[in-house]
Order: sequence, then structure tokens, then C-alpha cells
Amino acid sequence: MATTPSASHDAAETSSAGAAPGGAARHDAAQMRWLSICAAIASISVVGMAIGLGVPLLSVILETRGYSATAIGTNTAVAGIASVLASPFATPLAARFGVVPLMLAMIVAGGFAFVGFYFVPAFWMWFPLRAVLHFALTVLFILSEFWISTSAPPHRRGLVLGIYATVLSLGFAFGPWLFAQIGSAGFAPFGITFMLIALAAIPVTLAWRESPDISGSPHRGGDGFARYIWMVPTATGAVLVYGAVETGGFALFPVYGARIGYSEGDAALLLTAVGLGNVLLQIPLGLVSDRMRDRRVLLALCAFVGLLGVLALPFFAGNWHLSAAILFVWGGVVAGLYTVGLAHLGSKLSGRDLASANAAFVLCYGIGMLVGPQAIGIGMDIAGPSGFAWTLALFFVAYLALAASRLVNIPARS
Repeated sequence: MATTPSASHDAAETSSAGAAPGGAARHDAAQMRWLSICAAIASISVVGMAIGLGVPLLSVILETRGYSATAIGTNTAVAGIASVLASPFATPLAARFGVVPLMLAMIVAGGFAFVGFYFVPAFWMWFPLRAVLHFALTVLFILSEFWISTSAPPHRRGLVLGIYATVLSLGFAFGPWLFAQIGSAGFAPFGITFMLIALAAIPVTLAWRESPDISGSPHRGGDGFARYIWMVPTATGAVLVYGAVETGGFALFPVYGARIGYSEGDAALLLTAVGLGNVLLQIPLGLVSDRMRDRRVLLALCAFVGLLGVLALPFFAGNWHLSAAILFVWGGVVAGLYTVGLAHLGSKLSGRDLASANAAFVLCYGIGMLVGPQAIGIGMDIAGPSGFAWTLALFFVAYLALAASRLVNIPARS
């Protein structure tokens, strides 16, 4: 009997962590494939270093050339648009050409696109270059996360993804530090970024034979890429909210800090506290998620802690140290929406369905990146500095409503 789209979504959402559909049952018994895991994590973390170096580099260069903040922001926004556009193409391209060949092609495209910024001074050309760069990076993230999810057995998936999130965060943190050491002058920062992106090809090539098979037919429950957004909605909803609060929060927290009286340095240090929480709490969250029968509960708890944190922030704004402690916990737990959401997704699907759902996961993150800064900016224009916290709170409330409805109406199966 044919499966209806809604029935397939419910089945994906409620199947237990150890009973993913189809070939996932065979995968459950598999051993930890450390070569695959290390290759995928190493590759994408090196790319993370390149992003951490390259993104501020491009903004600084545009600033020194006299472009307005609006122009710089518009060019940067191309990254989110490219991410949204790339997501539906990642799985079909990987199915046709193979995971490793496509990753290597994206490494080459991303590396040369970035070097292009140095050789092409015309501002209008930076828009297609930015689009190519972030199209390539999005495909790399989708395929790397798919590779990691398929290589980790379900009882260790949360731990493995926690390690991935931690190493990636360290890569992102190392990039700006490296930028501070080499500066923005000359070809050196572009050459170093190119080499970092190129280095990502080494672990991928070494683990070529361990790469996942993405061939096969997708699940029959409906047609089109969009259905994967709704197949495991507590995961895709979680990452959309995380994309919104992370991007919007980081972009507008300096403005919020200035409006409530923090110096630029103090506001930057508070963002550092958020980043430290992200680095240090992902592995513990991953271990907790591996012990939970239903990861949707943990996702709801992460959102609830996020809600409490943003509601508490205005009341403790006058105490910098207490604010830093709150933001440390807040940053680490809220990042669990991504890490635990990805683990939840990986426990419900397998094969090509998992690859497509992972692409939908990244698509939702990209949508959050586009929505978050706009919503928070409007909230602050309407309600002043307090609009920062209230708008963030609305995102968490919306997710809690979604999670509660799924938990009540579709309980987990044993």
C-alpha cells in the first residue's frame, strides 16, 4: 500500500533512535567508522578555519575601500541566499557524481572563488564570487554532516556530532585569530585561506573508499525536496530557530550592548562567552542525547533554556559577570538545537533520504540566517533595546509550541 506524505512524516518522527527505516537497521549494528568520521570532521573543520579567516577579511577590505555598511551587508547576505539555493541540489549531484568527487569539486570551486576576490576588484563581481563560494561551502557542509551521521552508530551519534560541533567551533575561532596575525594587506591572507580550503581535500581523498553510498531511490512518501523539511519537523524547526537566533544575535548584540551602555570591548567579550559555551557544552549535550529515548524532549529543553536566558538578560544587564555566566550557558545549550537536531535527524532516516533531509536541515538554517537579523532589527526599532530579548524569545516560544504539539500528538515509539 502506498504511503501518504503525512504518514511517512509521522513514521520518521516517531521511529526510535535504534530503528531508522530501511537500511538504517543494518547500520545500527555497525562499528564506529573512525576513519570516515575523522576525515569528514577534519575536512569541514579546516573549511571552518577558512571561513573564520575569510569572512571578516572581505568585510574589512570593503570597509577600507569606502563601501557603506549597507553595501557590505548586502554583499554578505548573498551567503545566506546561496546556501538556500544550494541545498536542494546537493543530494542529486552527489547521487550522480559520488560524495567524494562532488566534495573535491566544491573544494576546488570554493578555493578559486575566494582567490578571485583578490584578483577582481570590481565590487559587482563580488556578488557572483560570494554566491559560488557559499554554494560550494553549503554543499560541503551537507555532505560532511551526512558522512558523519552515516558513520556513527545510533548509540554514539550524539557524542560524535558533539565532537564535530566542538572541533568546528574551534576552527571558526582559530580563523579570526589567524586573521589578526596576518592582517588584510596583500595576497597573503587570500593565499593562506586558499591553502586551508585546499587542505580539506587531503582527509577526504584518504577516506575515499569509506565514503557513504548516496545512490538509491528516495522514500516514496510524496514528491519534491520540500517534503524533507516536514519529515522530521522537530529537527528542521530547531535548526531554523538556531540559525535565526545565532546569526541575528551575533549580528545585533554589539548594537544592543552599545544601547544599554556596554563598551565595544565588553560587548565583544560577552559574545566570546557565548562562543566558549558553544565549544565546551556540545560533547556533554551529545552524551546526554545518546542516553535519551526521545531526543525531541532534549530539543525542547534546549529551547526552554534559551527562552529563560533571553528573558533573564535584560534584568541582569547591569551585572557584566552574571551576564557572561548566563550567556556562557545559553550559548552552549542553545547550540544544542543544531547538534541534537542533527542527531535526531540521523536517527530517523538513512541513505538518500538522510542526505536529502540533511540538505533540508541546512536549508532551514539558511532561512533562519535570513530571517533572524531582520526580525531582531525590527524588534529593536519598535521596542528599543528590550526588543532584542523579546524577539529572540518569540523564536523560542514558536519552537516550544511546535515541539509540544509533536510530543503530545505523536509520542515516541519504543
